[in-house]
Amino acid sequence: MTLKELYRNRWARFVFWALLYLLWVIWLGNYWWLFGLAVIFDYHITKKVRWTFWKKDYKEGEKRNFFLDWLDAIIFAVVVVTFINIFFFQAFKIPSSSMESSLLTGDHLFVSKLSYGPRIPQTPLTIPFTHNVLPGGKESYSTLIQSDYRRLKGFGSVERNDYVVFGFPHGDTVLTKAPADDYYMLVRTLGRKYTLDHFGPVKVRPMDKKDHYVKRAVAVAGDTLELKDGIVYINSVAQDVQAGVQQTYKVMTNGQKINPKNLERLGLNVSELWYDQSLPGYPAIPLTKEAYSTISAFPNIVSIEANVDVYPPDYPDSYLTLFPFSENFRWTRDNYGPLWIPKKGATVELNQENIPLYSRIISVYEGNDFKVAEDGSFLINGQKAETYTFKQDYYFMMGDNRHNSLDSRYWGFVPEDHVVGKPAMIWFSSDRNRKFPHNIRWSRLFKFV
Repeated sequence: MTLKELYRNRWARFVFWALLYLLWVIWLGNYWWLFGLAVIFDYHITKKVRWTFWKKDYKEGEKRNFFLDWLDAIIFAVVVVTFINIFFFQAFKIPSSSMESSLLTGDHLFVSKLSYGPRIPQTPLTIPFTHNVLPGGKESYSTLIQSDYRRLKGFGSVERNDYVVFGFPHGDTVLTKAPADDYYMLVRTLGRKYTLDHFGPVKVRPMDKKDHYVKRAVAVAGDTLELKDGIVYINSVAQDVQAGVQQTYKVMTNGQKINPKNLERLGLNVSELWYDQSLPGYPAIPLTKEAYSTISAFPNIVSIEANVDVYPPDYPDSYLTLFPFSENFRWTRDNYGPLWIPKKGATVELNQENIPLYSRIISVYEGNDFKVAEDGSFLINGQKAETYTFKQDYYFMMGDNRHNSLDSRYWGFVPEDHVVGKPAMIWFSSDRNRKFPHNIRWSRLFKFV
């Protein structure tokens, strides 16, 4: 007996689907779903309820109903794709150049939720195949039903230097006229009234409906991170520069521009490069370690100097834009830290020096009522507190395009419950600066990350 013949047996079909369903319930950890076995039994064996009521049973020779056939296909696709999106993989598009040259603007990714374990939807009333907005800008979800955060078992946890897709930590408050901007940064730099008058009103999003970002996890919970002249140090040890990581350099020439074709071969976007005749040269060319070696050999290159920000930082970076937004921390994007990354179960002593680092964690990410009393003491949920124990792990994320990335240096820690998954494969990639068919990056199609 072949497998196809065996599957035609209704009891074999029932056993097959019941076992799969049982494994899913065990993974889910909610045994109320075991009642679903009764549905599977009835669907395959007793057939007392017509569960697929929209399907038509055709008699021999009867003409098929085009509309009902398409309806059946659409319902099947919605159910299956939604299930896959929640528990296994989800499509994601790289929206900016913050990860170039590792991940490019226009890359379409499949994000693996199995890598770190899928999150159970906290806002389940969502229009299928949408994340948080419809094409017209209106929210695609309802907050009528909300549940607590819960993550299923995955293959592992976030490790140092992983690419990670996560919810934008500051994405809980969004300006309707500038939804891609950081509301909190605009309030700090422009003032709340100006921000609301020009870019408001604001809308509040649940944690699982924040915009998705992708960065590299340069430090994980328990690490102490420091940047010295752009080099990442973890626990006082200098880290190897990962392939694809780039920073900007001032490239001086003998008065001649670099051939645009040579720049394109290096993966650079020529339209974003500015040649300053007064230097003469390019004030800021983003280069990887490999590209640096290549461009150094060009005959018209006189010198290459790394752009490194020292304190006080260059515009627009200031203590108002760099986390933790306190003038007491004299940090820049290239000389940053040392900074300890909070770890679940670890306890810290609270004081005036470190409270800028942890106040948002205490009040927003971990849901406490946090206040600073008139005498300078700290109140957590109405009780005086001198220490705090963290409830979850945190991560420090940075873009590989180090001088063109709004990342943890600008908005702080990424909580574990914000982690969505790990990029697994680039299934499509296009360059918006070129016309079809030259805009398709054929070499990146179906490339594993």
